[in-house]
Amino acid sequence: MTRKIVIDTNILVSALLSSHEDAATVKVLSFMLEGYVVPIISETIFQEYGDVLRRRRFGFHEEVISILLDEIYRKALIIKPVPIGIELPDNKDRPFLEAMLMIDDALLITGNLKHFPIHERIMTARQFVDSLKNGFEFIDCHQDS
Repeated sequence: MTRKIVIDTNILVSALLSSHEDAATVKVLSFMLEGYVVPIISETIFQEYGDVLRRRRFGFHEEVISILLDEIYRKALIIKPVPIGIELPDNKDRPFLEAMLMIDDALLITGNLKHFPIHERIMTARQFVDSLKNGFEFIDCHQDS
């Protein structure tokens, strides 16, 4: 079974900034690029990826950004999420939650658990990587890591 995941933008940024190939965020990105997971995106999510990755403060080369965005788009399940009536600490995170809720077995991978409601399908990159070792069993993702 290929796991479907919504990747929060902070995971992509962290993976690209990391100098450690064994970092959990790097592994999530690698799983996506290698086809082990299918990214779920909406137009809003894809737009945010491009906007954030192109922020000057990160210093990512346009060629790297373009290649990554092309790969994400090529591999993605593209959806048109239904708006939800849930207030979040940062409403820019709402499209990621909406996307996850559209697909019954999708997971949301984020570096900011506190920005989302407690939900068994919302987890950090480390928790996701660890869950793979357990055959995709759900774990208590809101315990201290």
